Amino acid sequence: MKEADVVVVGGSAAGIPAATTARKHYPERSVLLVRKEEQVLIPCGIPYIFGTVGSASKNLIPDDVLEKNGIEFLVDEVTDIDRQKREITTASGEEIGYDKLVLATGSLPIVPPIPGFDKENVFVVNKSVPYLQGLMGALDGASDLVVIGGGYIGVEFAAECRKNRDVNVTLVELLPHCLMLGYDQEICSVVDHEVAACGVNVFTGEKVEEIVGDEKVETVRLASGKELKTDVVIIGIGAAANTKLAKKAGLDLDAAGGIKVDRAMKTSDENIFACGDCAGKFSFFTGKPSNIRLASIAAAEARIAGANLFESRRQNVGAIGVYAVPLGDTVFACAGLTDKDAQKNGYETVVGEAESPNRHPGCMPGAAALKVKLVFDKATSVLLGGQVVGGESAGELVNVISACIQQKMTAEDIAVFQMGTHPALTASPIAYQLVNAAETAAGAMM
Repeated sequence: MKEADVVVVGGSAAGIPAATTARKHYPERSVLLVRKEEQVLIPCGIPYIFGTVGSASKNLIPDDVLEKNGIEFLVDEVTDIDRQKREITTASGEEIGYDKLVLATGSLPIVPPIPGFDKENVFVVNKSVPYLQGLMGALDGASDLVVIGGGYIGVEFAAECRKNRDVNVTLVELLPHCLMLGYDQEICSVVDHEVAACGVNVFTGEKVEEIVGDEKVETVRLASGKELKTDVVIIGIGAAANTKLAKKAGLDLDAAGGIKVDRAMKTSDENIFACGDCAGKFSFFTGKPSNIRLASIAAAEARIAGANLFESRRQNVGAIGVYAVPLGDTVFACAGLTDKDAQKNGYETVVGEAESPNRHPGCMPGAAALKVKLVFDKATSVLLGGQVVGGESAGELVNVISACIQQKMTAEDIAVFQMGTHPALTASPIAYQLVNAAETAAGAMM
């Protein structure tokens, strides 16, 4: 029987950093990663396979990230866990002993109970190279595409499928705006405009009633009575924790359906940890269960799990939720709570906003307007969330905002934040959006 000190099940955004972190923190321990995929996709890059990147083969995580860290890996599917013996069994019949086990089995796409979802040419966002190649083939012969879901995956698929392809793309979203769970209404209105500017027909506030056709999809019927002609449907409304293996092993699940873990990412079995999409989440702000599932959260949880395997070293602070997406020439990014959601959670809020070019002077090459909106708790002045709209630098500035949230910085802290600036790279120190938005909020709280 094969044995390893640490066995990691899953080889994507959680599995790889869990294995590499275990190796760095416990270099004397052997680490084996078992994954069922022959090729592992970069999860956030999946929509870009169909436009910017051009193929699934260009969106793969290379195996040498494991090899250069001295991590052995096996391509096989884990089918059983014997917790008493501390053994796993694979589909090929191999038995592998472990001292500590990390479950990083990811998530599965949510399929809504829409009549006709099982017709030919109806696809979900499956993290499988052969499956996505089938979707690519269907799109190459399509004249019309309907994307169901106006969250990040939906808008990215809709925009990317319009690139380099003569296809009529329609996006259907149940809520009044696209990306409405991440942004306040005034920014969502800009999102809708930018999605449409990518050449996508946008139907918001619409519910899909039925996917119609004989064997193959022909139309999508909306509750309003509209009929959308289509050759292909992509359903992108989110993902649910893949807990099949954990349930079979008798591990506890949380109220939201993920594997129940503590702040060290330990499950109900002291020798088994879980991280990434399969693991339960809780909000950084409220401590309540959260359904936020992101590769960035998966990687952070993996680094906590990997460090804690043989000694308690790190704690999970909860999910903040940090997102970014480019639509045309405009980047939308957010972290933490929107003003609307903060108020729903019982906070009295103060908002600070600032807008200026992301270069100085504004005539510098690459200059674009960049707007920052920050949301603070009036009672404590602590930052709760931020939204950024504008040029490419929004994608990194939102990470700074997330760090400020995680460190519970106040408006006063951020107002005197010492930043590095350069005419060709950032806004002027006088007009630095993050600081000026905080200063506005600080003034409003006096």
